[in-house]
Amino acid sequence: MESPRKPGLWSAAALGVGHTIGVGIFLTPAELVAALASPALTLGLWLAGGLLVLAGALTFGELAARFPESGGLYVYLRETLGRRAAFLYGWQALLVMDPGIVAALAVGLAQYAAILWPVAAGREKAVALAAIWLLALANMAGLRPSVAMQNGLTAAKLLALAAIVAGALRGTGSLDHFVPFLARRPGAPPLPQAIGVGLIAVFYSFGGFWEASRVAGEIRDPARTLPRALALAVATVTVAYVAVTAALILLVPIGAATSAADLARAAGWALLGPSGPAALAAVVCVSVAGSVLALLFMAPRLYVAMAGDGLFPAGLAVRTPRTGAPARATAFLAAVASALVLLGSFSQIVAYFLATAMAFVGLAAFGVFRARKSRSPAPVFLVPGYPATPILFLVFLAAVIASIALARPLQVLAGFALVLLGLPAYGFVVARGRSRTATEREEP
Repeated sequence: MESPRKPGLWSAAALGVGHTIGVGIFLTPAELVAALASPALTLGLWLAGGLLVLAGALTFGELAARFPESGGLYVYLRETLGRRAAFLYGWQALLVMDPGIVAALAVGLAQYAAILWPVAAGREKAVALAAIWLLALANMAGLRPSVAMQNGLTAAKLLALAAIVAGALRGTGSLDHFVPFLARRPGAPPLPQAIGVGLIAVFYSFGGFWEASRVAGEIRDPARTLPRALALAVATVTVAYVAVTAALILLVPIGAATSAADLARAAGWALLGPSGPAALAAVVCVSVAGSVLALLFMAPRLYVAMAGDGLFPAGLAVRTPRTGAPARATAFLAAVASALVLLGSFSQIVAYFLATAMAFVGLAAFGVFRARKSRSPAPVFLVPGYPATPILFLVFLAAVIASIALARPLQVLAGFALVLLGLPAYGFVVARGRSRTATEREEP
């Protein structure tokens, strides 16, 4: 059977955009507006976050050019900090980050599905579980249908967001909502606290921009394509976030809606009248579905890379002969995500995975300094502004992790405790590998 044509720049960028723009584009504006209470500060934090995340995208672009293999951050950690660090990243990705993101997105989708279908109200967990497994089955169909579906959902998502912006500019919104532009509204929380809350929300919304690097082995000319795809995805996402947030402020005055659900309903009414809330909820559902689909496609490729190094059960990482998809790994990820849906709320799930994920993202980004010290030839892409660019990204990550730890210490401790359990697990895996090697050598 002829192998399918590998995705190129636009498909790789679509994976990044499709995964990154999820429910955060509608949850985060409400949090930012409530905390910062100023149009200028809200839009400014989006722009600042986008620039800092772009610094991360450029950093990972160089690492992708140096190590153009499937596995993403796992490969970068393995090549720059060693097998133990790479295993711990894979361990937390398998048990904390990947299922946590899938579960949080599915729970967010279910909340908006209840606006579309009132019968789903009170059954949000069942809706979230159904969404996880339907999208997992779609990914098990193989590379070509998964990429085609992802490209379609990403295009629909961007068109829908553009329609919201166009509707707000058409005259439905009011520029009076931007006055005062700089001053904060009365009753707002202290600015340092507001910025801390905003940093968490902004980075959650940008989280996962690096994940397209997990499928490097399935992209055409990854050393050249991935750096451009990562930067293009982050730039597209930043523009989308700023434009949609500005549109929502045009539609709904600051202070009139401080929760995501209230903001969606109010913005929907302003756009389309009585049918508006359901239409906006449909946009959110399409957005989140594309994000979950992208992660369920990209995440199992990490487990396949780990299995190749003997650090993941080969039986789980095996690809289905007919489709080439790692169906068992996908099913395992969906099962762990389903357990988290049953056990936690949206905010608890986010706090559980976000701090540990950011810690490993920081370690992987630090790997660019180690890679520069090696004697290997320079790759086709070097991060511009080195070393300031990766340092800015690392400082941003440190601020986000500190903010999360202060806001949700118990969930953060639970996430890091599970990561530490990976140390004895790594020792067991290594010892088992050595024992197996010794047995094979003794056999005639």
